[in-house]
Amino acid sequence: MNGLVELPLIVFTVLAQSAVGAWLIFCVVLWRSRHADSRRIYRRQFVLLALLGVGFIASMLHLGSPLRAFNAFNRVGESMLSNEIAGGAAFFATAGLFWLLAIFDKLPPLVAKTWQILTALLGVVFMYMMANLYQIPTVPTWHTALTSWQFYLTAAVGGAALAYGLLALNPQSDPVLKGLPWLHLVALGLIAVVTVYQVFQLAHTQSSIQQALDLVPDFAYLTALRLLCLAVAAWLLFQRPQAVRLSTAVLLTLFAEGIGRSLFYALHMTSGMAVGG
Repeated sequence: MNGLVELPLIVFTVLAQSAVGAWLIFCVVLWRSRHADSRRIYRRQFVLLALLGVGFIASMLHLGSPLRAFNAFNRVGESMLSNEIAGGAAFFATAGLFWLLAIFDKLPPLVAKTWQILTALLGVVFMYMMANLYQIPTVPTWHTALTSWQFYLTAAVGGAALAYGLLALNPQSDPVLKGLPWLHLVALGLIAVVTVYQVFQLAHTQSSIQQALDLVPDFAYLTALRLLCLAVAAWLLFQRPQAVRLSTAVLLTLFAEGIGRSLFYALHMTSGMAVGG
């Protein structure tokens, strides 16, 4: 499939969105937790930073050289790519410093809670910049509100699976966690709705050569596989928490969103050839 050519971007976007989604949930849990329980949560939170780090490494592979990422800072405010890189770097640096100080118990409770809010806000900004990067007027298959919905729903479904997988085995887990399987299920339902709307939109987007859907002949099959993986993952999250079940649910969710993102990149079509949609 053509979308696999953008494998580094698939890894980056799926891992970054899922990690940020889970980070937001961790912030809620940490805000409600007792100080004595926080260290246990911080240890698990490191996984999110590690996944985000893997995502950034993948994005640098796409750029070809880390120096290009640094050069992108020169156009912050002018280029959406520069804004995305700056937003991601700001979130990663702020979240990483917060975790490092928190794990060594160097943050007073009030400062820690305030810093959590700051990282959450930066995470939301990062997600917004990432979604806006693909709102390209010359690419009609991407220049739609459905693109933003797809990205935000990956953060919701991936974040719910990651956060629940990391925290559900905690014997003193927060009651908030009981709602995460439901969040995953609701996000799955919205993903199905967005997919239906996307099919209708793509059916009316075509070039002088082919329709947008012809870019991905296996769109229906791969979408069905994606939804099936998400459904199985949701079912596992509703079962009694066990390490194997939770790990499988997380992997299935990330795999499913990887399929969805590969379809997204495979549907790239420039408006120079587009006559519809």
